Amino acid sequence: MDVQRAVNHLNSLNATDGLGWVSANFKQARFATSLGEEDQAITHLIARNNFSVAIFTLDTGRLFQETYDLLQLTRSHYKIPIRVFFPDNGQVEAYVNQHGINGFYDSVDNRKQCCYIRKVVPLKRALHGAEVWVTGLRQAQSANRGTMQRAVWDEEYKLIKYNPIFDWSDDQLHAFISTNKVPVNTLHKKGFPSIGCAPCTRAVMPGEDARAGRWWWESSAKECGLHATAIKQNT
Repeated sequence: MDVQRAVNHLNSLNATDGLGWVSANFKQARFATSLGEEDQAITHLIARNNFSVAIFTLDTGRLFQETYDLLQLTRSHYKIPIRVFFPDNGQVEAYVNQHGINGFYDSVDNRKQCCYIRKVVPLKRALHGAEVWVTGLRQAQSANRGTMQRAVWDEEYKLIKYNPIFDWSDDQLHAFISTNKVPVNTLHKKGFPSIGCAPCTRAVMPGEDARAGRWWWESSAKECGLHATAIKQNT
């Protein structure tokens, strides 16, 4: 299949039709869920339509208990497998022994190295052999995601990166979740619009950006490296 034609076609379809087209035309389509609200909405679309898109998540080893609870609930609610990928224990041990258990607070470089070990390396394993990488990225999530597209060719991973609900507003997302009774993380009701690792996420204050609670001690752009390439391509 011509990649650019596929990208163009996906950019013309809504979320349900796009996921259905991916399911019908690619044998190795994989959805990376972090169990956030966006990802839960996409999981609902995949499960309820029986789309052939494999779902996986990354367990960094530092997630909130509420996130683990939601993972278990989602598996049982939708009766679908969600494969879990873990970081390499040797890399984690080496990092902790060098920087300390919470060494990511000490510098931006330390934090990015921790994210790389716990997220990026496992993601590369999870996406090995994939043709399409489905994500829950939305333009409204943060300013540096505002120019992203629904579908692009990801040069780093050599696949199509597809963001089916990239143009959904917050109101659209929450209406979908409410209407379809989609299970979500209980932390969202406690001021956590964006949820990552427990030591790196805090609740946000009224008027703050939705991702202000991620790596709040830093003043740089709030990304972990999973989506940096696609964001750079569209800025």
